[in-house]
Amino acid sequence: MDKELTIQTPGRCIRLAQPSDLPDIMLVIAAAKGIMRASGNMKQWQGNYPSEQVLLADMQCGGGHVIIDQGRTVGYFAFLPSPDPTYGTIYEGEWLDDTLPYHVVHRIASYPDVHNVLRDLLAFCSAQDPNLRIDTHRDNTIMQHNLIKLGFSYCGIIYLASGDERLAYQRVSG
Repeated sequence: MDKELTIQTPGRCIRLAQPSDLPDIMLVIAAAKGIMRASGNMKQWQGNYPSEQVLLADMQCGGGHVIIDQGRTVGYFAFLPSPDPTYGTIYEGEWLDDTLPYHVVHRIASYPDVHNVLRDLLAFCSAQDPNLRIDTHRDNTIMQHNLIKLGFSYCGIIYLASGDERLAYQRVSG
């Protein structure tokens, strides 16, 4: 997997996150929580989730990524290989493809004034694996809208280890 990739937006790149990026990532996470709350999504990412420990775990397995725009950290996401245990059973639907390996994109966060972050990070992810899965909270209507706009299909409902429900999406390119 590429350690750094220049993408569609001029001046923007994606690279593996490092522990030294944590202060900037936590600012991005706080901004993303603000976007959620302002749009009526009051339940997703409560308290200190995602914590520095969660982000460090992403980094330790090579899945944590930062999005840098003009030298500034403007986004974060985790890009993790299958299998993801929470995706083992899907309810009220089915995966588009349930035979091939896939990658999961988790913990997507960006600043509200920075545009096309989701598009760019999904282009990066699709270049690594054409079979992508994402889940989101039922109240995260912004993410649901953008996933459909970017070619994902709603597949059904999954449940996290905590028992919380999530809406599951998949895009298989190529």
